[in-house]
Amino acid sequence: MKAVIPAAGLGTRFLPYTKAQPKEMIPLVDKPAIQFVVEEAVASGMREILIVTGRTKRAIEDHFDTNVELDNHLEKSGRPTALEDLKALMSAARIMYVRQPSPLGLGDAVLRAAPFVGDEAFGVLLGDDITVDPPCSAVLKAAHERLGGSAIALQQVPRDQIGRYGMAVGKEVEPGVIRLEDMIEKPTPAQVRSTLATIGRYVLTPEIFARLRATEPGKGGEIQLTDGIRSLIKKEDVYGVLYRGRRFDVGDKVGWLGANLELAMEREDLRDGLKEVLDRIRKKA
Repeated sequence: MKAVIPAAGLGTRFLPYTKAQPKEMIPLVDKPAIQFVVEEAVASGMREILIVTGRTKRAIEDHFDTNVELDNHLEKSGRPTALEDLKALMSAARIMYVRQPSPLGLGDAVLRAAPFVGDEAFGVLLGDDITVDPPCSAVLKAAHERLGGSAIALQQVPRDQIGRYGMAVGKEVEPGVIRLEDMIEKPTPAQVRSTLATIGRYVLTPEIFARLRATEPGKGGEIQLTDGIRSLIKKEDVYGVLYRGRRFDVGDKVGWLGANLELAMEREDLRDGLKEVLDRIRKKA
């Protein structure tokens, strides 16, 4: 199964950092967020990956490319294994790129992947979400192989937060799995009928491309993937799968800061020093 990673957004929530830097390159401890996403795709058996980029996103391509000068410097300085994990990832994945010329929405970005995907189901992984233990894409892939149709990752969120997400409505067909009846992108309080939120992981059938081509611009004048999936629901079964692993919302500043703290505390080389910093902060609070 192939994977598509949309990475063409403007990243306005992280300005001014994202004025000239891709939001997908924002670091989680010492690794850019998009590397976590690519690692998830590979761990889920999705080794052919298309990253949909835009203007000012060149740093993403440079990150997943060789750097002879840096490799030579690390070798001479006695740190030849500093990029070992990244090199192993680059060997395991075949990464390609296509540009979205204008920020016309997530649906338009996914549509750019049609020639790459062909006539097979494929994964979509958004960079604002990092999932671990287990990789969310692997959970969706297994659900697709078992049930057929498309599979979309869901998590329960507080009712007052559902307006930040896509909302899913449906009937349970097995524990933790619903057959979708409707989806609404960022519902208003009057539209809320569920607290099941989409979390940026999808396995979609190629029928989604026909649906997206027929989708009119929605909120913000953009082609919304949610609207395409709503149309897909009328054509074939689409399942919502409750994801019970760990997820970090790194598209939000507080979520990103929290992810850095949690991931850093899991590192033996950082834990003690970070505890001292947190103790100083608590004493000042």
